[in-house]
Amino acid sequence: MKVVILILMLAGLVAGCTTKSAARAQAQAAAQRAYLAGQNDTLKQQLARQGTTITVVGPVQNGTVPWVAGLNLAQAIATANYLSASEPTQITLTRQGEDATIDPQVLFNGVPIPLEPGDVITLK
Repeated sequence: MKVVILILMLAGLVAGCTTKSAARAQAQAAAQRAYLAGQNDTLKQQLARQGTTITVVGPVQNGTVPWVAGLNLAQAIATANYLSASEPTQITLTRQGEDATIDPQVLFNGVPIPLEPGDVITLK
């Protein structure tokens, strides 16, 4: 009977113990989860900031224009304050990684081209 009790006590002690390697693995897994959570938060913040502006590349005074509902291409270029003495010969609109070339004459004829948050306008 004493042997059975001793075996049960030892089994209970072994079952409740955590080895150093298991504890280390648990700590590493927790640290990795915390790291990934921080990376996700940072990425979300960057995307939120990027999505509320329009970037204008070229001879402009202000390369970042705040996006507002209804903003169009001509308004964004005017807000960026185009500085070149000559009219742009090429306008490229990049949206979600896709480029679209826009004929400057279309813009000068008053056709409104709507913009979306995060768009990039390149003037040449």
